[in-house]
Amino acid sequence: MKKLALVLAVLLCCSVGSASFALAEEVVNVYNWYDYMDERVFDMFTEETGIKVNKMYFTTNEDMMVQVRVSPGAYDLVFPSDYCVERMIAEGLIAELNFDNIPNAKYTMDWMLNPNYDPENLYSVPFMWGTVGILYNTTMVDEPVESWDILWDEKYADNIFMLNSIRDSMGITLKYLGYSMNTRNLVELKEATDKLVEQKPLVKAYYVDETKDKMVAGEAALAVVWSGDALYAMELNEDLAYAVPMEGSNVWVDPMVIPATAKNKENAEKLIDFLCRPEIAQMNCEYIWYSSPNTGAIELMGEEYAENLTINPTQDIIDRCEFFNDIPDNFLSVYNALWSQVKNAK
Repeated sequence: MKKLALVLAVLLCCSVGSASFALAEEVVNVYNWYDYMDERVFDMFTEETGIKVNKMYFTTNEDMMVQVRVSPGAYDLVFPSDYCVERMIAEGLIAELNFDNIPNAKYTMDWMLNPNYDPENLYSVPFMWGTVGILYNTTMVDEPVESWDILWDEKYADNIFMLNSIRDSMGITLKYLGYSMNTRNLVELKEATDKLVEQKPLVKAYYVDETKDKMVAGEAALAVVWSGDALYAMELNEDLAYAVPMEGSNVWVDPMVIPATAKNKENAEKLIDFLCRPEIAQMNCEYIWYSSPNTGAIELMGEEYAENLTINPTQDIIDRCEFFNDIPDNFLSVYNALWSQVKNAK
């Protein structure tokens, strides 16, 4: 009897251990920008599927890519910016998606399908998107904000915030001059650099995240910002307005991708599908206030969302914009040298 009891105890122990191990495998490891998701969504996903969500955060695309390279198997779902998807595909860092597991991808806006960063639509599903434009204080700016040239108007000296970002500041200047934001033409890039050097005496500061709060506080007349930050600021200060200039700008997308080394690919695809449900996409849009790529969510959010051109720009505005392409490693030094000329100019 003692032997039988011992055998039963061992079997029970192994059974419990196996069950625990199986349960522990039901996870999905998410690597995202900080505060870029309504975290109630993760709880809802776990409650519905039993899959636990482990959350990790990054602050720059470059940091994210380093971690994906050096930590194979650590991440199952990642949220890079569009130009990084292009590079990750080229490096073999992300897996093709099984869209049979992501039926809610059907809600993706038509114009976002087959983008230049994922031309065959094999690797990514859009999560959020937006534009770059001018946030301005209507009590300080008494003219229509229709062109980037207002950022070179001397009457706004020491009253302009520019983005401390080479791609964005160089990009809007290239558009102002009539060139592509993705040009590799050295003459065009030098012309844009000279234009930014010319503007520098008018610039109060080069900021990134601080800009929106400083505009809320009325510290400048004009600022180059991302549309989500503009919406945040406009909610807190009714004197603020936003415009995408007529020359065009950057339209950006933060897609969802699965690393090629993911250990829980099907769980990640289940989570992507869950995030593409209209009601879940609506929750995230209303939490983050960037633009939703989900037609079902847009319908749920109604007229107030549909008529807000900051968060839901017209197709005409979108058609004037470009996605950023990835900068090859052998060209990064050129960009860095040009940006140094701007930042070091007197």
